[in-house]
Amino acid sequence: MSMREDVFAVANALFEAEKTGTQIGLLTKANPEMDMEDAYRVQSALVDHKLGAGRKIIGWKIGLTSKAMQDALKIDIPDSGILFDDMRFENGATIPKGRFIQPRIEAEIAFIMKEDLKGPDVGRDEVIAATESLAPSLEILDTRIVRQDAETGAIRKVFDTIADNAANAGLVLGNERFDPSEIDMRWAGAIAKRNGEVEETGLGAGVLDDPATSVAWLANRLAIYGDHIRAGDIVLSGSFIRPIEATPGSRFDADFGTFGSVTCQFE
Repeated sequence: MSMREDVFAVANALFEAEKTGTQIGLLTKANPEMDMEDAYRVQSALVDHKLGAGRKIIGWKIGLTSKAMQDALKIDIPDSGILFDDMRFENGATIPKGRFIQPRIEAEIAFIMKEDLKGPDVGRDEVIAATESLAPSLEILDTRIVRQDAETGAIRKVFDTIADNAANAGLVLGNERFDPSEIDMRWAGAIAKRNGEVEETGLGAGVLDDPATSVAWLANRLAIYGDHIRAGDIVLSGSFIRPIEATPGSRFDADFGTFGSVTCQFE
């Protein structure tokens, strides 16, 4: 049976993998014909599973916004996933042991929307006008799919990641809020530390040259499917650092300078 015939079963396997903490094999190994359309169809079915379990959508995440990551995966566009209410942690939170399978951390700028944002033809100005405030944030990545196949050595492809809700697992928002019209997001950056040691640094310009451009891309992509960004949504605009492994006992401190700070730790 092909993936096109059994999207629901694939999504259910991902849903169960998250619940049990047991990864499944590469979708692209079991389904060599898998393409981006298939991947987003699986993601959509996975979202339906989560909504059916009582979770509520609180926004969106955008990934693969850096040129380096796009080149590595041989794609030329970002990807996106859905944020749910059970993914949000308070600044300074301790993440319970066993909550995630193989968590990693990224630093990014979060947009908190005050108005609906509907494509097509959304540009930077429309994004700024629809945004209530910006906040520093950490995204917690996880994978319900193995990163590498033990038998063949094949690694995850972008279609695996997209199907797995773009590897999204959690978010931590900083306490600070900023007017988007008063911040040069290209120069907003972070020093990301794990256990007191600097692991990564980066600038907002690493996200499609401007994080607002990333949000515009999402609005325009969603319009193709008759969807849009809603007032009240949180939009994680994309990381400007490489993912950092969140091993048990790790503490993360992201210093965004005048843009604030975000912390969390893992049991």
